[in-house]
Amino acid sequence: MSAQNQDTQDNQETGDQAPEELEQDQQNNQQGEDAQLESPEKNADSLEAQLEDAQKKASDNWEQFLRAKAEMDNLRRRNAKDVENAHKYGIEKFATELLPVLDGLAMGLSTEDASAESLREGLELTLNMLAKMMENLGIEEIDPLNEKFDAEKHQAMTMQPSADVEPNTVIAVMQKGYMLNNRLIRPAMVMVSKAVE
Repeated sequence: MSAQNQDTQDNQETGDQAPEELEQDQQNNQQGEDAQLESPEKNADSLEAQLEDAQKKASDNWEQFLRAKAEMDNLRRRNAKDVENAHKYGIEKFATELLPVLDGLAMGLSTEDASAESLREGLELTLNMLAKMMENLGIEEIDPLNEKFDAEKHQAMTMQPSADVEPNTVIAVMQKGYMLNNRLIRPAMVMVSKAVE
């Protein structure tokens, strides 16, 4: 359709409209033009509001970041202090358990007219206190006499032929071993049997 025909058709449609409708269309067109003229101001207001909102969110996020950073710094300092205290006072329980044993030994030595029998009795009592202390601390004694040799817990010092026991049996314990909470801290030094040739 040509431009001239289009104008003619628009004029015919306009001519077909009632005067009130024409007036309404003109008002609508005027309002649309007014809206376009006001649009930059409204857009500016809208953009300013968005900018203020974004700045507020950024400020809130920055405050949260600073709080989290301060909390992490405090936590790091507390953990460092806890580790330092653990190094300084880690043997406090051991020392507390050891004090009665030391007291018993000191009392035994302070007795001047002690007989060999009373000294032996005092040593036995002190040894029992020491064994109880070690048990309280989770230290377990390894005394493998007449048991099968276990390379994870025992250290063979010598081997001796023996017809009385099976080969690879512990026949003598030179030094007892110890475990701390199921972790070996010293193997038992033992003599192990071997088959008679």
